[in-house]
Amino acid sequence: MENTVVTFVEEGKRTILVADDEYINREILNEMLKDDYNILKAEDGEQAYEIIKSKSTTISLILLDLIMPRMGGLELLSTIKNQSELASIPVIVLTTDQESEVISLNTGASDFIPKPYPQPDVVKARIKRAIELSEERQIISDTQNDTMTGLFTGEYFYGYSEVFDKYHPDVQMDAIVLGINNFQVVHERYGKHKCIKILHFIAVEIRKQYPDNECILCHKDVDLFFIYCHHCNDHENKLQAIADAVDLVYSGVRLEMGIYACVDKNIDISKRFVRARLAYDKLQGNFRNETAYFDDEILNKILFEERLCDDFATAIKDKQFKVFFQPKFDVTGDEPQIAGAEALVRWFHPELNLISPGKFIPLFENNGLIYKLDDYIWKCTAAQIKEWKDKYHKIVPVSVNISRVEMYDPNLSNRLTKIVEECGIDITDLHLEITESAYVSDSNMIIERVEDLRKKGFYIEMDDFGAGYSSLNMIGELPIDALKLDMLFLRNAFNKRNMKIIDIVLEIARCLEVPAIAEGVETEEQYLKLKESGCSMIQGYYFSKPIPCEEFEKYIQ
Repeated sequence: MENTVVTFVEEGKRTILVADDEYINREILNEMLKDDYNILKAEDGEQAYEIIKSKSTTISLILLDLIMPRMGGLELLSTIKNQSELASIPVIVLTTDQESEVISLNTGASDFIPKPYPQPDVVKARIKRAIELSEERQIISDTQNDTMTGLFTGEYFYGYSEVFDKYHPDVQMDAIVLGINNFQVVHERYGKHKCIKILHFIAVEIRKQYPDNECILCHKDVDLFFIYCHHCNDHENKLQAIADAVDLVYSGVRLEMGIYACVDKNIDISKRFVRARLAYDKLQGNFRNETAYFDDEILNKILFEERLCDDFATAIKDKQFKVFFQPKFDVTGDEPQIAGAEALVRWFHPELNLISPGKFIPLFENNGLIYKLDDYIWKCTAAQIKEWKDKYHKIVPVSVNISRVEMYDPNLSNRLTKIVEECGIDITDLHLEITESAYVSDSNMIIERVEDLRKKGFYIEMDDFGAGYSSLNMIGELPIDALKLDMLFLRNAFNKRNMKIIDIVLEIARCLEVPAIAEGVETEEQYLKLKESGCSMIQGYYFSKPIPCEEFEKYIQ
């Protein structure tokens, strides 16, 4: 572990090494200090060095004479300060030569004591001050340096980077995120303790490629390293050198690097590394490339998403989000009959025009705005069901999508029940679509949440069935009232002329004694095959695209 020395205190006293070839000098210092410190003695440089190496964790200070046989004091001082495991031990030089005092301080000495020695109180005061300063520096180092790697922690890393920019405003800098691909697999293979060694090893190799005088380094988020360095064009070569060194010792550890080159210093330092991380994230699941650069495409995506988030509150207030309805038709009889609808949101932005749900739904799921958007959509849908009920004296069940992140809200059932009660409709009028994948992630908790909703009276449709997540072993235990076939699954089946797979899926629905709903039906061929195979309900462009409530009313009429 670099740059870290833990000093132990023996018997309530700190330990001092006195290195001096003159017996009388060693004894004078011993008598002067023995009541306050444990004293170790060395009569030449090599003996002193062996003691320092063997007792580096117990020595709090070295009193070092410069003129000694076998290894001179300056040589010993230089040797100590060039070894990371010894460098933090403070050294006070004992000398009669003023020129040597300056050289010693420049080599790393903490202070000097002249010969002949001054009054004992002066010597003790200088020793105490040197030890206290060293221990204070160690405390600071322990908080600013990561214990596994010796690199800066995030908070200090950002602070030092900002200070560097302040004094070097014109130096072009690169922000880099370097990480281990699929760290969980590495952790499973090597175990916790070996992974700590791997991270330390990587840190050492990063230091070799990015020395301290050119960059600032940080260990972040377990398997990531942040590098803030002078701009250069050979990051790929540096990464390869690091990866080759690691592979010689730990095979199967694949490193990747996201680079934000020539950073914009007008944005916050943390945001520069957000950009580098976005470039890094592009590499996940990609085994062809090891490096990726932040570019205009990513920047435009960031700016677009920031704009959507900034405009969200206004969009809710001004009702820019509109609920469209795609009809569902019961096809079990001779003629298709309207049987309900699915509510789908559209965002009509005053400047950006129509924004696809695929662009804002995942974004809002990640940042938590989905809860407010869902409440808005659910209320609008429930209010529309009530309006049609009063206007046409007909019940038109409408299904709303429940985001996967919503399933982790313990208050979900109460939120939905409150909306239903406030709008004056029956619970059975508002159907809930929950994706197949939601059941798989933390399945026990999700199943309990769905069972709670069903006990309240909500009708549950498993959406996107056939997308490939759930197992046949699990499907029989899922609490559902209808299976909704994934549109891509249906499209692929028809494209490959694999009609048997459709029959199998519909047979699963029959075994579960729940109706099957096919979405994304676009052609008469698809409609007729699904009807022939026993599909209960069909939704898709063959009948209608999602339409505003005014157009949907024609089907009710």
